[in-house]
Amino acid sequence: MNTVNGFSVSLFSLTPGGQQIARQIRQAFPALSMHCYCAEKYLQANFLPFDGSLKQTVAQRFGCDSALIFIGACGIAVRMIAPLLQDKFTDPAVLVIDEQGQHVISILSGHVGGANELAREVAARIGAQPVISTATDVNQTCAFDVLAQQINAASEQFRVATKTVNQLLVSGHAVGIYVDPWLTATLGFDIRQFDIRGLTIVTEHDVGRYELSALIDVSMQHTRPDWPIPSFQLIPKRLVAGIGCRKNISPVQLLTLFQQQLQHISIHPLALAAIGSIDRKYDEPAILHLAQQYQVPFKLFSAAELSACSAPFPQSEFVRQTVGVGCVSQPAAWLLSDGCLLGETLRQQGITLTYGVMKSCYMS
Repeated sequence: MNTVNGFSVSLFSLTPGGQQIARQIRQAFPALSMHCYCAEKYLQANFLPFDGSLKQTVAQRFGCDSALIFIGACGIAVRMIAPLLQDKFTDPAVLVIDEQGQHVISILSGHVGGANELAREVAARIGAQPVISTATDVNQTCAFDVLAQQINAASEQFRVATKTVNQLLVSGHAVGIYVDPWLTATLGFDIRQFDIRGLTIVTEHDVGRYELSALIDVSMQHTRPDWPIPSFQLIPKRLVAGIGCRKNISPVQLLTLFQQQLQHISIHPLALAAIGSIDRKYDEPAILHLAQQYQVPFKLFSAAELSACSAPFPQSEFVRQTVGVGCVSQPAAWLLSDGCLLGETLRQQGITLTYGVMKSCYMS
């Protein structure tokens, strides 16, 4: 878990003894965005008073933070969060630590929310014992949802796959995992660097030979084999796209062309990790609409950054005079993918699209 970038924590100490543990945690995670709350009567430096009450403060922070940590009894934490619970895939991580700092208990969102990993990290840094109760963890198997996070992968059937695969694993059933050879050949993808405990690695020809109850199919490709057993595709989010376009191009036009090109290169739409262009396009409606449709970040590069790696690509004097560099989509894709481009650049209707693939799980 990344407990630095974009990870925020609210910590609630209910007694003076709890404040000592809170200070210890704050010191152990100096780079972490953390707010420590306590009752006003116990207020001291680096603590904030409850906003009205503990219940009100927890309700305010529940939808804002990555994790909530209570120092006190489990029962209090449960009563505070119970009315706020929505979904195991969106609720924040919740931990409870006893006042003596002996146990760090993961009580909510152990997998997707990261509570289990956070519990282990906190326990290790304050000398406590992590308490983890999720079935896959206690049975020493991997979990579909955790594997998806580690790979930074998406799935069209994420909820069904998580429930089905995890139940099969903790019940002792055989589950296979297949990795598209294209991933290995193109990106150097190695599934063994992730937690695959309990899974059987198979080739395409092996699937029918094993008595498997289900298969995890790791691939970015849109078209998949007709597997003889229930399968769930995990789609690594490694695709990036550099985009150049005329000013005020139609959002529908760009989206349609983008979708058509994805079909042409046979890459699943959920594989898209980011799009990029020159910084002068920061407010281009069509590109902003595309980023919103795919729920991916829109990365911006200066003309100088693009120019530094533009030499291998065809140049346009018109583009150079307009934006300060002779091409946009190719160097943008080059920067996003660290030089691993995919296919040919598409030039149509005042739009240029260049795709690339990232070798790392997460974009820096």
